[in-house]
Amino acid sequence: MNNYKFILSGGGTGGHIYPAIAIANELKEMYPDAEFLFVGAKDRMEMEKVPQAGYKIEGLWISGLQRKLTFKNMLFPLKVISSLYRSKQIIKKFKPNAVIGTGGFASGPLLRMAAGKNIPCVLQEQNSYAGITNKLLAGKVQKICVAYDGMDRFFEANKIVKTGNPVRKDLVEMKATKQQALEFFRLKSNNPVLLVLGGSLGAKRVNTLIKEQLPLFASLGVQVIWQCGKLYYQDYKNCQNENVLVFDFLNKMDFAYAAADLIISRAGAGSVSELSIVGKPVIFIPSPNVAEDHQTKNALAYADKNAAILIKEKELDVKFKTVFTDLFQNKERQVELGENIKKQALPNATRNIALEVQKLLNK
Repeated sequence: MNNYKFILSGGGTGGHIYPAIAIANELKEMYPDAEFLFVGAKDRMEMEKVPQAGYKIEGLWISGLQRKLTFKNMLFPLKVISSLYRSKQIIKKFKPNAVIGTGGFASGPLLRMAAGKNIPCVLQEQNSYAGITNKLLAGKVQKICVAYDGMDRFFEANKIVKTGNPVRKDLVEMKATKQQALEFFRLKSNNPVLLVLGGSLGAKRVNTLIKEQLPLFASLGVQVIWQCGKLYYQDYKNCQNENVLVFDFLNKMDFAYAAADLIISRAGAGSVSELSIVGKPVIFIPSPNVAEDHQTKNALAYADKNAAILIKEKELDVKFKTVFTDLFQNKERQVELGENIKKQALPNATRNIALEVQKLLNK
C-alpha cells in the first residue's frame, strides 16, 4: 500500500517547521502516492513556509501562554477548545494513517485528537530539554524520536529512539568546495572567513556584538558572512564592505558553510544538528529568551564534550574578544573542535524517523 495519508503538525519557529517538511519529503520518497497535510498555527510562519515547500496546510487558532498576564492568556482556554474541535474535523475529513508531531503549539491539539482516535502517532523532539507540548503528549504516542542522550528524564524509555534531527539534504550531501563558495561570495581565498548565524529572524544581541567587534575582525584579517535576520537587515546593511557581507537570510547555506573557517551561532536544535554535520569550529551564543532555556542546554551538551565553545549572552562583554582571538590563533584547537562536533552528527536522522513511522504502519 502506497496511498497512505500523513498529517504533520509543528510550527511557530523554523526549528519545528523545517524538520516536519524534511520528514514529509522522506516519506514521499518512500511512498510516492501518499497524501500529506500539515496543520499549523494561524498567522505563524508555517502558513507561508509549508506551501512554499509544496504542501497543503490547515491553520488552528492557537498560541502559547504568555509569561505575563495578558488578554491573550485569557483567550487561551477558548483557543484550546477551538483547536481541539477543528483538529477533530480535520482528522475526520482527511483520515490519516499516521500523524507526526514536531513540537509547537498546533501539534498539541492535533496529536491529542489523533491519539484519541487510536491513529499511530510519532513525536520528534529536537532539543536536549523537552518542550512542554511534547511532554504533555508523550504518554499518548507510540514513538518519540530524539536527538540527545538522557531523554528518559522526560519520556518513557521504551518509546524513545535516538534518531537525531532532520537536516536539509543539500547539507548531508554537501558537494560545494571552499573555493566554489569563496567565488560565490566574492571573497579572498587567502583570508579566513567567519560565518555568523542568528536565526532566520535574527538575534539582537548577536548583531550588536558583531557590529561592535568588526574592528577586531578587520585587525585579524577575518572576512565575515553575516546573516543578521530579516528584522534587523535595515539596521546593519550599511556595515557591508568587501570584507563584510550582510544578509537578511542566506539561501545558499551549503555555500556559506563551505566558505566558513569559524562559525558563531545561536543554539537552536536545527542549527546545532546542521553544524554537527558541517564539522567546523563553533562558538554558540544561546538565546536566553526561549522556553526552559533549552538553547543553553543544547549548547552545553556539546561544550561538555569539547565539541563547541559556549558563551552566554551576559558574558559576551567580558569574554568574547579573548575567547575569539584565542580560538582564531589556535589552529589545533579549531581542528579539535571541528572533529569533535562532527562525531556528534547523525546524518541519517530524517530517514530513521521515516522508518519509525513505517514500522507503525506495518503493525
